[in-house]
Amino acid sequence: MQYYTTSNANVHRGIHVLGDESTKLFTHARESIATFFGAENDELILTRNTTEAINGFVWMWAQSHLQKDDVIVTTLMEHHSNVVPWQMVADRTGAKLEFLNVNEQGLLDLTQLETLLSSKKVKIVAVVHVSNALGTINPVQRIAELTHAAKALCVVDGAQSAPHLPVNVHELGCDVYAFSGHKMLAPMGIGGLFVRKQVLKECSPFLFGGGMINTVYVEGTTFADVPDKFIAGTPDVASTVGLARACEYLSDLGMKNVAQHDQELVTYALEKLSKIPNVHIVGTMDSTNRCGSIAFTYDGVHAHDVAQILDSEGVAVRSGHHCTMPLHTHFKWVATTRASFNVYTTKEDIDVLVKALEKVGKVFKK
Repeated sequence: MQYYTTSNANVHRGIHVLGDESTKLFTHARESIATFFGAENDELILTRNTTEAINGFVWMWAQSHLQKDDVIVTTLMEHHSNVVPWQMVADRTGAKLEFLNVNEQGLLDLTQLETLLSSKKVKIVAVVHVSNALGTINPVQRIAELTHAAKALCVVDGAQSAPHLPVNVHELGCDVYAFSGHKMLAPMGIGGLFVRKQVLKECSPFLFGGGMINTVYVEGTTFADVPDKFIAGTPDVASTVGLARACEYLSDLGMKNVAQHDQELVTYALEKLSKIPNVHIVGTMDSTNRCGSIAFTYDGVHAHDVAQILDSEGVAVRSGHHCTMPLHTHFKWVATTRASFNVYTTKEDIDVLVKALEKVGKVFKK
């Protein structure tokens, strides 16, 4: 709001006070966001969300580097944003898509990954850091090590890890990390894509126009240096400033403190929810290996009905397949109900959820 009321102007264009202020704010915001993730400014490409970020990398790198019979590995627990783009590029390039299995505890089969990496021409391993449906924290560092040993790229969907865990993209060892601002207390419509410098050199812009050029002649065009090379047109400066402020806010809280708070909530919620008749928690019961949310089924009651009754008691949850249809199909869940936590969530909030679930049993006589 402060940006819009005091400094609103396009960046890198007008030679006037507002234009200069806006450009400085935008540049500082990018640096703050990159620092939050342990990266450098020229490794960050701003997008609208994780979905656009993953799609961006598909068209920046994958479509020109994948060939017939190359293999893309992803998992059955992925959000559709880390499945559908790979399906599309596989169709267009002749590459093949393989899925890692998920066991009853919501954990990946890394032995299967090792087999795929040793037996097939894997070019990309695309994996979620924290499952939005199961809450599982995947061992991304180990996955990246295995992937790099096979000379493939590791792409990480960090939408659920960025708000809950300390994340340093270089320490994770991944080549690509995508995230959304709205998960991190920032405005909707802003997110980012971190690409390791060496990989970024192999990428081509996926949007073209003003702002990302060096010269344009009728004979052809040369592009600006990174990161401007990947900033086409007018950027969303206000949301970028908002995302930077959210990063600063979370940094002030301390991401280790945020993670500890989250684990305390998950532990408490697992204990309370597991005692409710007819409620079945999906995913691991080990609170040290999950974060952010708990999803469950309720015997004989559809998740949408559960959510509607909870809403009548002032409890907001998500119901459905959570954009993870392959996972739900695999375990034969019609739908699940998911309670999500953040820095403002308290144990008292979880008590209200547990109390509200009693109403579900009364209404449906379960």
